[in-house]
Amino acid sequence: MKKYNWAILGCGWIAEIFASDLKVLDSAVLYAAASRDISKAEKFADKFGFEKAYGSYLEMLEDDNVDIVYIATPHTLHCEHTLLSLKHKKAVLCEKAFAINEKEVQLMINASKEYNTFLMEAFWTRLVPTFKKVLSIIESKKLGALKTVQSDFMFHSPYNEKSRLYNLDLGGGALLDIGIYPVFTALETLGEPKNIISNAIKSPTGSDEHIDIIFEYENNQKAYLRAGFKNDTPNFSIFHFEKGTVQISREMNCPIIIKTEDGIQELKEDDGPGYGYYFEASHVMECLDQGLIESPILTNEFSLRLIKTLDKIREKVNVVYPNHD
Repeated sequence: MKKYNWAILGCGWIAEIFASDLKVLDSAVLYAAASRDISKAEKFADKFGFEKAYGSYLEMLEDDNVDIVYIATPHTLHCEHTLLSLKHKKAVLCEKAFAINEKEVQLMINASKEYNTFLMEAFWTRLVPTFKKVLSIIESKKLGALKTVQSDFMFHSPYNEKSRLYNLDLGGGALLDIGIYPVFTALETLGEPKNIISNAIKSPTGSDEHIDIIFEYENNQKAYLRAGFKNDTPNFSIFHFEKGTVQISREMNCPIIIKTEDGIQELKEDDGPGYGYYFEASHVMECLDQGLIESPILTNEFSLRLIKTLDKIREKVNVVYPNHD
């Protein structure tokens, strides 16, 4: 089995979750971690068992032994760090939101092609067995046509103007941070809407603290999507078919609940022992084994459609990111 040297660019909490899952994979070598603060990189490397720590992103990217870079910096830096990594011929798995807007995502995709180097958005949920099972239920038509999707992602986070969740300079706001999950769910199951309706509650910084979105489709299909930092919720996605409903949780290894006129059925898929991030890491290495520069499942074209949709939603609620939009 070929092994790949992984490098972490940005040592925040999301990188910690990813690194803990990376350790599950035999083909993944925890090679390097980089932060602008060398002490932070060293602490991160020691905690998860990375071989090297760098206090400079560029220095890490100049290390010829690095094969794959996982980018876990704030949204507003994704484009810059992806372009730098691709220029150094490092395969890139970049956290979502892929970038701030369509313009930046297009630059990233163009660079992947120019340098003939792998690029994928880190949308781990698409590769988790539970979600893949939902897609197979939709495709099978056993419950008839899919008519409506409801999807929520909310948690309580007190307002703090310096927080990544509220600071526009860091790409703050519910939509790009967690609303991207419900939007992704609707796009992956119902496709692109013909009309979007959206309303937001703004924080004092101008970020979207809470957002409600409705996607309208042909044939009276609809998606009702919510995201925000104002309160905790169970965070389910519910798929309404002609002959029943399918419900999944955002928690790992929860059963799929199927309700029909015959009763309630629970299906259990094995989502593994971690947080689900190792599915995407494994997929990246499988793609590299095949010499690919993009995933056939999480295509860059899909990421482009996703960011275009997010741009349309932001335009409707007038959320603007300085120096990017």
